[in-house]
Amino acid sequence: MIENKLNNIKDAISKSVTIVAVSKTKPIDDILQLYKFGHLDFGENKVQELLFKEEKLPKDIKWHMIGHLQRNKVKSIVPFINLIHSVDSLRLIKKIDEEAKLINNSVNILLQVKISREVSKYGFSFAELNSFLNSSYPGQYQNINIQGLMGMATFTNDKDIIENEFKKLNETYNRFKSKYNFNTLSIGMSGDYRIAIENGSNMLRLGSVIFGSRV
Repeated sequence: MIENKLNNIKDAISKSVTIVAVSKTKPIDDILQLYKFGHLDFGENKVQELLFKEEKLPKDIKWHMIGHLQRNKVKSIVPFINLIHSVDSLRLIKKIDEEAKLINNSVNILLQVKISREVSKYGFSFAELNSFLNSSYPGQYQNINIQGLMGMATFTNDKDIIENEFKKLNETYNRFKSKYNFNTLSIGMSGDYRIAIENGSNMLRLGSVIFGSRV
């Protein structure tokens, strides 16, 4: 029972940590199963699948966009999205702000930082992030709410590498936390969430440990 898997994880971690159940590729029935037990936070990484599920499922679900987001897809999710984790460029920030302004909305976002060694991962470099957050630019965007940072660790069995990546992002998060009233550090997935919690994570993106492996 997937709700038992979720509850076992919740029982083992602090109540201050939010679990985003990553439901990508999983059927609506699986989401409803967790929803009926009171879980509201679900994450998708493709806009088309997100739109389909948002239309079919209860409207009080809190949807999280966790995958790479193209600017031409922003308009379709701005009206309902709870949090966009994967904001990885100034151009994307500007686009989200513009689309939110058109419908008089405010969109919660996280700045994705490239902490991994893998070329395929997206995100601001630490230099780019520091430059942006130390500038006056964030104040120019009136229709976004930067709630914190997100990162994805290197896919490796070397726990020291993962810990160092999470630790560096946590240090950066804490450096800017008071300036921007940050409240969310989204690090940790199914394979590394325990290390993430030890390094300050208060939002986990968990898929296979809840729903089982994907085909």
